[in-house]
Amino acid sequence: MLYRHWYAQFAGGSFPVGDPAWQYPPGAGLVIMSPGVLPWLSYFQAFVVLTLLADALVALALARADQERLTHGAWVWVCGLPLLLHVPLARYDVQATALAVLALLALKRPRSRAAHRIGGALAGLGALVKVWPLLTLIGTPRGRTSRDAWTAAAVTAGALLGALTLFFTGPLAFLREQGGRGVQIESLGGTALALARATGVWSGTVDLRHGALEYLGPYVSSLGYLSLLLTVVTCGWLLLWRLRARHWTPATPLDAALAAVLLLTVTSRVLSPQYMVWLLGLGAVCLTSRATVMRPVVLLLLPAAALSSLTYPVLYADVIAGTLPGLAVPALRNALLLAAALLAARRLWTATVTPEPEPEAADAT
Repeated sequence: MLYRHWYAQFAGGSFPVGDPAWQYPPGAGLVIMSPGVLPWLSYFQAFVVLTLLADALVALALARADQERLTHGAWVWVCGLPLLLHVPLARYDVQATALAVLALLALKRPRSRAAHRIGGALAGLGALVKVWPLLTLIGTPRGRTSRDAWTAAAVTAGALLGALTLFFTGPLAFLREQGGRGVQIESLGGTALALARATGVWSGTVDLRHGALEYLGPYVSSLGYLSLLLTVVTCGWLLLWRLRARHWTPATPLDAALAAVLLLTVTSRVLSPQYMVWLLGLGAVCLTSRATVMRPVVLLLLPAAALSSLTYPVLYADVIAGTLPGLAVPALRNALLLAAALLAARRLWTATVTPEPEPEAADAT
C-alpha cells in the first residue's frame, strides 16, 4: 500500500519529496500518519477502521441534520457510498469529505458565530488535506458570516501549515509534481481521446504516470491546457456568481459548494473514481435542507457513482484497452456528471441571481 510507504517517510520527518505519486497538500500527511494511533493493528487495518469511523461520523451528522426525515440526505450517503465498492476504503477521500460535510453543517446553523467559525476552521483544515473542501465557503452569506468563516479558515490553515513546516521537510513538494499531470483516462478529456482512438482519428497510448494511467500521444498536452483553461473559466464564473448573487436561503451555501466542486471536477484533467465520494457527500448535505435546488442534480450522481465502480475496478482492463464496454461505461458516467454540473450551475444561478418576475399589475378597471 502506497500510504504505508509514505507513512515510513513521515516517521523519518520528511514529506515524500521527489515522489511523482505524491500529489497531495501537506495536511494529507496527518491522515496518512493517523493509523499510527492504533499500533495494535496493521497499517491497512488501522486505516480501514479510521475510514469507517469517518464514514459513520458523516452518516450520524447527516441524520442529525435531517431529523424530520423529510429530505433524505443521510440516505444518499448511506446508500450511495457502497455503490463505489472498495474505493472509499482505499483512499482518504472519506476523511476529507467528512471535514467538508461537518463544515457545511456548521455553516448551516443560523445566527451562530461560534458555529460559523468552527465551519471555517474545518474548511481550512480540509483545504490543507485535499484543497477542494475550501469550496464549502464559496456560498457563505455576505457580511459577518463570511468574515468569521474565512478568517477562521485562514488562521487554521496557516497555523497547521506552519506546524508542518516546522516539524517536517518538504511540505510544499507536491506543487512541483502537480504541474506535470497529464490527461487521466477517466476524465472527460480522456473519454474524448478514447473515442477518437477507437474511430482511428487519434493514435496514442496509455501509460502509468504520476500514480495514475494517462494518455500519451499527439494533442494530449493541448487537451490538458484546454482543461486548465476551462478550470480558469469555471473559477471566473464562480466569482461572477458570488458577485451577482442577491438571494440567499439556508441551502445556498450547500448548493454552491456542490455546484462548484462539480464544475471543477468535470473540467479537471483528472477524474478519479474516488472523486465521487466528494460529490455524494456534498449532495447528501444539500438534501438536509428543504430549500435546496439541487435535488435533481443529486439524483444524477447516484447512477454516476454506480457507473464509476464499473469503470473502476470492474471494467478497468476494458477501459484501458478501449473495448466497446470500456468506451461506453465511462462515456455515460462522464455524460451524467457533465449534465449534473451544467444543471447545478443553472439552478444555482436561477435561484440566487435571476430576479423573480414581478406580478402583473392589476387592471385599474
